[in-house]
Amino acid sequence: MNTHPVPRLHRPGLAIVAGLILATAPVALACDACNILFMQQVDGVREGSLLARDVRNAQANQRGLPLQGYSSMAAYAGASRETPAVTTASLETAPTTASTAATPAPSAPAAAELAASPAPNAPASAPAASPELPANLIDDHGRPVGRVPLSIPEVIARDAALPIPQTSFVPQDSEPDVRVSIDLDEGWAYLGNGVAYHGFLTNGTIPGPTIIVNEGDIVEFTVNNRGTIPHGASIHAAYTQTSKYLGNIPAGQSRKVLFRATYPGVFMYHCAPGGHAIPMHVLFGQYGMMVVKPKESQYQLEKILGHGPDVEIYLLQHEWYASGYDAIKGNPTYTTFNGKLFRYVEEPIVARPGDYVRIYFLNVGPNLISTFHLVGIIWDFAYWQGHPDVWMPGGQTVTAGPSDSWVVEFRIPPDEGAYTMLSHAVGATSTGAIGLLVADSEAEPGPIVIKSDGPAHSPEEMAQIREDAVRIISPFEPGTTEADVPVVFPPDAEEVVIRIIGNSFHPKVAQITAGTTVTWVNEDVFTYLAGEVSGVHNAASISGPSGFVTPLLAHAESASHTFEEVGEYVYICTPHPYMKARLIVTERPEPVRGGAGAGPFMTVLIFVALLLGLAALLKPRK
Repeated sequence: MNTHPVPRLHRPGLAIVAGLILATAPVALACDACNILFMQQVDGVREGSLLARDVRNAQANQRGLPLQGYSSMAAYAGASRETPAVTTASLETAPTTASTAATPAPSAPAAAELAASPAPNAPASAPAASPELPANLIDDHGRPVGRVPLSIPEVIARDAALPIPQTSFVPQDSEPDVRVSIDLDEGWAYLGNGVAYHGFLTNGTIPGPTIIVNEGDIVEFTVNNRGTIPHGASIHAAYTQTSKYLGNIPAGQSRKVLFRATYPGVFMYHCAPGGHAIPMHVLFGQYGMMVVKPKESQYQLEKILGHGPDVEIYLLQHEWYASGYDAIKGNPTYTTFNGKLFRYVEEPIVARPGDYVRIYFLNVGPNLISTFHLVGIIWDFAYWQGHPDVWMPGGQTVTAGPSDSWVVEFRIPPDEGAYTMLSHAVGATSTGAIGLLVADSEAEPGPIVIKSDGPAHSPEEMAQIREDAVRIISPFEPGTTEADVPVVFPPDAEEVVIRIIGNSFHPKVAQITAGTTVTWVNEDVFTYLAGEVSGVHNAASISGPSGFVTPLLAHAESASHTFEEVGEYVYICTPHPYMKARLIVTERPEPVRGGAGAGPFMTVLIFVALLLGLAALLKPRK
């Protein structure tokens, strides 16, 4: 078997570090501790490897850049800088020409290491304008036209004069029109049909709350990390920097950003700690819908009918995964509308014939394409990304990749009955994404508003659901047996491979016999950045007949341990301690030994049996 082992590391030292990490509260501290250890290895036992070269290049290229919220690797070489939030006061005192902020010098050892590690991809100093450029493309200072750096006040003044909306930038001490707050943590959700899910939550649900603001509003968006690991937020409705304000928020902390909602439409927001953790937290459930309602424009059907919709439906399609492997490969176990299997079959949306319906549709994905459709309906109008000025008449479906959105408008025909909502990519329909819009003349008149919030349950209700659930799934730890069927390796296997992918061990439950060597291989690619936002992993026991801990593994690296003692082992990844797996070690069976002459004797018996069978076949029938 071809593996890529890491250099031999000091295992007693690793065991001590792992023990300290596991004993630390809160667990989130494990991220920085493991990252420091990994960077020490880059400077020591990994010296001279291709990985060390690439990491050093990353450190050099990141040095001095404003990477707040991304936990820059350069910070661990003492080469980070802090960029303050832009406030009204800083704009008033800002110079009218661009200036370069001073970058704190790294520590002496780090500076020496970085100086000794050339960065071939680092940007060079700005070259002088080419003398071969035509004169009308060069300004009075010899610089190419269009490449003159502008100060922040000059950028704001330029954008205010353009015939398109400004960006969402506002000084961070602006007075907000709307205040929004979300809580991010890890916990339990109920999918319906007896299935419980352990993953990442927003305000205790999947999806998170529906956020509705108006075009032009200054929004104060606060993110509270109520969990035990770093979280963060990316807000697709914000046309400005958000990562440095809301990225990589430590457990127990809160941060906020202010922005102006300048473009109307239907947008996604999601957890974004930075780096490797962004897709992981989206795959594991932290997302929601944000709608910016138009102020300057109007949707076409509203213009024609002269009134707003009778029924507004905020509909979010999304996927659920039972393992990190399935999540990375795009193989969902379930797909739902608004957080529950067949939610609007169980609770049909009831309207009246003739009602004007507007659906704000968002396909969160995070992997599948949706072709949203209502059986028996042709859109009167469909609006790409929900923008009222980007419309087309008619249509049977709207096609949405992950994070794509639409607004669709139509009238319910004057004919009672059920109009089925589904994706015509029918694999998603078969696994839960289906609902009913029922036209009933006896229904109460609107307006009716259906939001995209996931179902909410009290702690007591969720405890009972977990007890009564027929199936539990989780992308990063073992669920119930039928969801994570133990992989039983043959008794004579001398070595087995467990892959680490999508912040999950694959398989999550394995059975081997004593004396078997287990080799873990890290398939997660994102080695760069730090802690939770990195794809560096290991395997460390937290219970079992004996302890073990592997080195920290970057992409494609592997490490092995031979299990001699029978019993059940539970192990985790120390940089990502929510990752759990089980290993069952059984007695190795004794080889079967026959007596002297047993082999030839059995051969004779088999030969006689074959002759008797042949004779029976050839015997003439009466």
